[in-house]
Amino acid sequence: MKSLTAKEEEIMNHFWENGEMKISELHALYKEPRPHVNTLGTLVKILEEKGFVGHKALSPRNFRYFAKVTKDGYRKNSLKDVVDKFFDKDYLGVVNTLVKDEKISLDELKELIKMVEGQ
Repeated sequence: MKSLTAKEEEIMNHFWENGEMKISELHALYKEPRPHVNTLGTLVKILEEKGFVGHKALSPRNFRYFAKVTKDGYRKNSLKDVVDKFFDKDYLGVVNTLVKDEKISLDELKELIKMVEGQ
């Protein structure tokens, strides 16, 4: 799965939160200063080319767009990519780094172990 730019991720979050919509409906979700409608259309087209978005034709020039990838699916794939790229596929190394950098406390780690054992 390809990665998303910050702007593409912002658009995908709108699709994940609001479901399928036309470009005009996507545009309405933005606060001022809103991006230009054509800019959004171009970004959605790029997302479609990357396989993140699909569309349904309402008429020859009117489309409803929808997410083809779930947020959870993207999240899992992104995590896998980070672990593969920066930790040489060493998931234990990731957890060790998080504990050493105090991003996860030992108590949280113990809680995580309990959660996993309870599955």
